[in-house]
Amino acid sequence: MTLLALFSSQNQALLFGLFLTVIAVFLVVDLGIFNRKPKRITTRNAFWQTMFWIAVSVAFGILIYFFGGGQDSQAGQTMAVEYFSAYLLEKALSVDNIFVILLILRYFAVPEEYYHKVLFWGILGALVFRGVFIFVGLYLVDQFHFILYIFGAFLIYTGARMMRDDDEDEIEPEKNPLVRTARRFLPITNSFYKDQFWVRRDRGIIFTPLFVVLILIESTDLIFALDSIPAAFAVVESGSQFVVYTSNIFAVLGLRAMFFLLAGIISQFHLLQKGLSIVLIFIGIKMIIELFNVPIPAYVSFIIIIVAISLSIVLSLVLNKTKNQPEEEQKA
Repeated sequence: MTLLALFSSQNQALLFGLFLTVIAVFLVVDLGIFNRKPKRITTRNAFWQTMFWIAVSVAFGILIYFFGGGQDSQAGQTMAVEYFSAYLLEKALSVDNIFVILLILRYFAVPEEYYHKVLFWGILGALVFRGVFIFVGLYLVDQFHFILYIFGAFLIYTGARMMRDDDEDEIEPEKNPLVRTARRFLPITNSFYKDQFWVRRDRGIIFTPLFVVLILIESTDLIFALDSIPAAFAVVESGSQFVVYTSNIFAVLGLRAMFFLLAGIISQFHLLQKGLSIVLIFIGIKMIIELFNVPIPAYVSFIIIIVAISLSIVLSLVLNKTKNQPEEEQKA
């Protein structure tokens, strides 16, 4: 499989070039102009950043709809549905990722004004690692198709485990093998040096706790990718590496802004995990029944993903409101 195999038409190659340009320009503008100095990201700022990345992602999906299939308009429409399905799925799964990242940042008592920088570099690393993960995964699927059924069984298992798991998430950073390796072989301070990952001293480079946090965030993203990327393989029935990668990366790019937007209210969506578990189980079943030549159209997958995630969010908010109603009445 060569890099050219990512694209089935010249239009897709042009769209991918546009995709890379958009990412490069806005990442440079983000860190090089708007956030050169450490500062706390406000909820208002996070809201508009979130809306911006959603708008860019939707606009790219529309371009896929009209141009992704080349001369075949039906192919472009199918690819667009697959793109939005994979994007929405990754976006929803990112909420769990946000919660774990928040736990990590609080565990290490990272000052809020440093959140942006560590998340920026964490997401930049995710762009690279997920790209490798997707390319290798699709190569293996292309060579050994039965791997899809293994992915399907894994997603059913993951969904069932999420459905049963009602306990609070706990993290134990010191047990993370990457962190233990870093602490063993690298000189790491106990204090932050502003927003630096390392500092130079007479004896050489010394790493800061922020570097350890970055390692944890990167490793956490890879763990979450074990669920989300196989799920993307299932909803992108065309097997388009182009669609899998762009939908996944656009969802990840909006993760940082969504983190600052949802960090304070994420506990309110307590049923979202149940909705995601239903989606993962459905996708796992979808992958396995293909063994019996029982296809499920892309638009059906899209509808089920939207309904499951939307209902879990709405029910979470309704139940929270009902639960808090007596307290509000007592105060009145």
